[in-house]
Amino acid sequence: MKKYFRYIFPGVLLLGLLSGCATVPYTGRSQLSLVPDSQVLALSRSSYQQVLSQSKLSDDHEATAAVGEVGRRIAASAEDFMRDHGYADQVRDYDWEFALLEDDEMVNAWCMPGGKIAVYTGILPVTEDENGLAVVMGHEVAHALANHGGERLSHLLLVELGAAGLSQALREEPEMTQVLALAAYGLGSQIGLVLPYSRTQEYEADRIGLMITVRSGYDPREAIPFWERMRQAGESEMVEFLSTHPATESRIQAIRDMMPEALQHYHPR
Repeated sequence: MKKYFRYIFPGVLLLGLLSGCATVPYTGRSQLSLVPDSQVLALSRSSYQQVLSQSKLSDDHEATAAVGEVGRRIAASAEDFMRDHGYADQVRDYDWEFALLEDDEMVNAWCMPGGKIAVYTGILPVTEDENGLAVVMGHEVAHALANHGGERLSHLLLVELGAAGLSQALREEPEMTQVLALAAYGLGSQIGLVLPYSRTQEYEADRIGLMITVRSGYDPREAIPFWERMRQAGESEMVEFLSTHPATESRIQAIRDMMPEALQHYHPR
């Protein structure tokens, strides 16, 4: 890393030229986007395979089937959502995968860019049913659609390397950038605690996630009791999901405020 420090000062001077911007679908917020989508997707695929190789897939066939069914419906509605809002090109290269990982202590789920989704068995008692599972998966897919992982990776690379060293890091340090990618996607307890999603990103994922969930035919109103259950679970033990997804009363109230908009599109299947 030290060899990149010489790039920091010229990087600051060139920041105005090098700090690319993108727009978050639906919310319209401008975000920092220094890493090409192709690089983000490549890092996502390799990181996902790394996680799967180090994890145990659940042998609960019924739960695995539920994750797959909910995931396919969420994925289809996510692609429709992006097309309807003029962002079809951002999901054209998505290759959806859904994995239920065996870890009853890990109350967590996540989605990487490119549609790489993992749900841990520890969160299933909190989701309770497919509606709750759809809320979780819709929320996590929304993070991917909004490129929150790429945004965090851009911020992290900028801080660690300086803007002028960014291209060098991406070209010459694949192992390091993969570590940073894992950090950006919020995987693992230490990484999740160090790099939590921002409040802005969380509200965006809640809003976009509700719209994806409702398009899938699931009841968006389940989001409120789900987050209330998550908050109760967090009161008794450290819940990994809450380290990157703060479930506060203000957040639950924000979801209540979003609900009328979501319910306009609710058509149960």
